[in-house]
Amino acid sequence: QVHVVESGGGLVQAGGSLRLSCAASGSTFSVKVFRWYRQAPGNEREFVASIISADETNIVDFLKGRFTISRDNAKNTAYLQMNSLKPEDTAVYYCNAIVRELSYWGQGTPVTVSS
Repeated sequence: QVHVVESGGGLVQAGGSLRLSCAASGSTFSVKVFRWYRQAPGNEREFVASIISADETNIVDFLKGRFTISRDNAKNTAYLQMNSLKPEDTAVYYCNAIVRELSYWGQGTPVTVSS
C-alpha cells in the first residue's frame, strides 16, 4: 500500500510563496507520475501540474510562470513551488501518485492566501 502525504501548506499573504511537498512511501517501486490538483471551496477539483521527469512536466496554462513542479527520485517526493500567490489560489492542494498503474491520493494540504 502506497502512502502519500502532502505538506507545506499554510497561510500566506498575496504575493508570497509556498513550496508544497508530496512524499510517497510504502512501495519498493518508484512513482511513475506525480500530479497536483487543487480544490477551492464550492469548486470542483482541478488539475494543477504533473511530472514524470525533469524533462516531462506539465503546468496548467493559467498557472505557468508562477508555479513550477519538480521531483526528487531518491526521496520519492515531488514539489510544487508556488510564487506570486493570489487570493484565488486559496484551496486544498492534493497530490496524486501513480505507482505501477495504480493511483494513490494524499489527504491534501490547505493553502490560504490573504489579500
